[in-house]
Amino acid sequence: MKSQRVRRTLVFAAAIAVAFVGVAPVSVAQPAESDALTQFRALNAQAAQLNDDFLKANEDKAARQADIDKANADLAAANKAKADAQTTEDQFRDQVDRLSQAAFHGARFDKLSALLTGTSAEDFLARSTALDVLSTDNNKALKEMAGAVDTAVKAERDATDAGRRATEARDAAQQLAQDIAAKRKDLDAQIQQLKSQLGKLSPADLALLKGTEDTTIYMPGSGAAGKAVTMALGRRGDTYSLGGSRPPVFDCSGLTMWAYAQAGVKIPRTSREQFTIGKPVSKADLQPGDLLFYGRSASSIHHVAMYIGNNMIVHASDYGIPVLSAPIEKGGKDFFGAKRIVG
Repeated sequence: MKSQRVRRTLVFAAAIAVAFVGVAPVSVAQPAESDALTQFRALNAQAAQLNDDFLKANEDKAARQADIDKANADLAAANKAKADAQTTEDQFRDQVDRLSQAAFHGARFDKLSALLTGTSAEDFLARSTALDVLSTDNNKALKEMAGAVDTAVKAERDATDAGRRATEARDAAQQLAQDIAAKRKDLDAQIQQLKSQLGKLSPADLALLKGTEDTTIYMPGSGAAGKAVTMALGRRGDTYSLGGSRPPVFDCSGLTMWAYAQAGVKIPRTSREQFTIGKPVSKADLQPGDLLFYGRSASSIHHVAMYIGNNMIVHASDYGIPVLSAPIEKGGKDFFGAKRIVG
């Protein structure tokens, strides 16, 4: 009886399998994006670019301040070298002047004069020795004085150059401060637009924007890239906000920079700057830890995500969406290129 039941079960299962042979899987069409959602995505891309501009301007201002500090340090060193050289020049000039005046007034500092004026061979030798010492001291004084003069001239040139660099860096920093204020104003206005547009999205739009939550446990491997992936995945659920670069608030490049920093690798702050480092890789050769960039060109990159394997990424994507992992195509429709940061 038992064998008959098993046989009937197998026959029934086979019949079901045969019934579905050749039937294509039914694909569930994704709902089309509403105009409101399309506009929200466009605003996010614009805001991300403005955020990169703002962050880059701040970094440039910090670099200009470093230039100012170095130029001022160079100026101080040049002025000290000039003062030290002047002291050395004054020290030896007095000796050179005394010998020069003595020679001008008829004093003879050669061995012929020692021979002619000496009273004995021993007197000649004593005079010759003294003249040798005097001549050596005089040559040394002349050499030291000439070196001091050259050093003073070079120090003067260095001081002039350092002063010019300090002035130029200070002017550039002041201009950047104005640019930063303008960019901050534009960015704040863009953020307000984003928040307003987010409030207009329907529940369906919000669901489409966020996508299906992925809680998969990934094994990205060892090494710095693998650790960066693990750290980024550990921030899933954190808040997205432009300018965020540490838990629990991130923007896209803030997340990738922070994750790699936890792995001991320092990378630039903005997505556009991150694209300038690493080794280019094709989309077909991606490995966990590779960074994916989105934009129409290198100068218009507005988003970066981290590849985690299995055609998936982890990223801080948009306002209203926490840090999450998602299929690679969710990074954006304008994929531009990928970079391998380590390995």
